[in-house]
Amino acid sequence: MTNTSTRRSGRLLLVWGLLVVAANLRASLTGVGPLLDRVQSELGLTPAVAGLLNTLPLLAFAALSPLVPALTARWGAERLLGGALAVLTLGIAVRWIPTAAGLFGGTVLIGAGVAVGNVLLPGLIRRDFPTRVGLLTSAYATVMGGVAAVASGVAVPIAEAAPGGWHTALGCWVLFALVALLAWLPQLRTPRPTGPARNGQRLPWSSGLAWAVTGFMGLQSLGFYVAVTWLPQVFQDNGSDPATAGWLLFLFQVVAVLTSLAVPGAMRRARDQRGLAAACSAVLLAGWLGLFAQPHWALLWTVLLGLGGGACLVLALAFIGLRAQDAASAGALSAMTQSVGYLLAAVGPVVFGLLHSPGPDGWRAPLLLMSLATTAQLAVSLAAGRGTVAAAILDATSARRPDRTETSPS
Repeated sequence: MTNTSTRRSGRLLLVWGLLVVAANLRASLTGVGPLLDRVQSELGLTPAVAGLLNTLPLLAFAALSPLVPALTARWGAERLLGGALAVLTLGIAVRWIPTAAGLFGGTVLIGAGVAVGNVLLPGLIRRDFPTRVGLLTSAYATVMGGVAAVASGVAVPIAEAAPGGWHTALGCWVLFALVALLAWLPQLRTPRPTGPARNGQRLPWSSGLAWAVTGFMGLQSLGFYVAVTWLPQVFQDNGSDPATAGWLLFLFQVVAVLTSLAVPGAMRRARDQRGLAAACSAVLLAGWLGLFAQPHWALLWTVLLGLGGGACLVLALAFIGLRAQDAASAGALSAMTQSVGYLLAAVGPVVFGLLHSPGPDGWRAPLLLMSLATTAQLAVSLAAGRGTVAAAILDATSARRPDRTETSPS
């Protein structure tokens, strides 16, 4: 009984640690947008340079995600995640420094820390809770999205009320990161990998199913970052005042968070996730098409985009664990999907803005692009919703032999 109680308390402590880590993976990023005009004005930044504050973390995600499996094999997932939390905490603290160098340097560190956390969490859930992948993925996506929505909502009030203005609004999240670091300390007692466990894991680039999961992750990420970047401007240009546009963006995020809570139940009742992923993608498509055809019905399309977007995020994260054979292949699949996915997410808002033209119909071309991208997501969901990706082990010694090749079965 004592051993059972100890194991149960250890698992609860691990779940608590994972959820507190998840709470820190978006909050330091979503609070930037509402403060961007203040930051730009005080530091004298051009719009293009200020826009890097939103783009740099996504580029860090894309660049660092493929490196995480090798680092995990060397240091262990628990230690690597602890190091990522330390880097994240340092980045938020550096960004509190009231200079452009501190702002951008801290943002790069934040992107690096979050990139590692993004990749590791699905693999840890697949390893330690293989029968609860959908439930725990929904839980961490809900926590992550909920705290992100709060961060974007309180950014301006904190900047107006607290000493230090926007510096404090961006830097105060260092306290939250410190809590996550302390909550994760018990997991650092896990021994480092030794022997065969220190081999690397090859990313499943040759697997068609892995590319389907990657496509689903990338396209839903593109839609989310386009929405949080441009929806307020689209609403304003179609008759909404700035305050209403801001509340509509908050509503989008709240609906997405609430929807993510319903996904595990729907997943349990389905034999696979093809139908569910296609249905959620279709709801998302209806939102973009509605905004294209009748942009004045902003409230309706905001709700539809939140419904589809929240469910698709949980499914994209759950696919990583559900399509993988084991924790190691889940880590490799996570690295692949998030590298390509966040590269798409970084490009999406830029292309969306470039397609905008002056005039009453200036947003029609960008919204048509999003409708086409979501149609592609719907098609990919039919392949990503079932099957198993197996990533091949890549031994460190064989990696140095150019005449030896291995393939990853799909």
